Amino acid sequence: MERSKVILFIGMLILLGLLGACDTLDEKDRKRTETMDRFEAIVRWNQFDSMVDFMHPDWLEENPVTSLEVERLHQFRVSQYSARQVLSDADGGVDRLVQLRLYNKHTAREKVVEYVESWRWDDERGRWMLHSGLPDLTGRF
Repeated sequence: MERSKVILFIGMLILLGLLGACDTLDEKDRKRTETMDRFEAIVRWNQFDSMVDFMHPDWLEENPVTSLEVERLHQFRVSQYSARQVLSDADGGVDRLVQLRLYNKHTAREKVVEYVESWRWDDERGRWMLHSGLPDLTGRF
């Protein structure tokens, strides 16, 4: 009888541990959704300077964003932001293929740009961070 109580107790501890892990995953998923929604809103509202704030500092150190790249974006107004495809990788990261429709303020023409946003969870900072750059408006990839 005593042994069955110990087994039941251990089983309950394991179950509680699993439930705790599920809560952590749900929290990461919620933060991912919130982060991506905030990023999308920043892009839609043409706050291009703020896009850099979502980029991981280590990634930025290796791939600095120049003021020219940001200024190039300021020539446009975003008319549509559309996540075309979302892929999860084996490491838990998320890559989103995004299509932007941009209206050039100077030429009154629309430009369509597709680019990939690579999002990764940063345990140290406790948030999702971007590991990819600004959309390339020059047409080079």
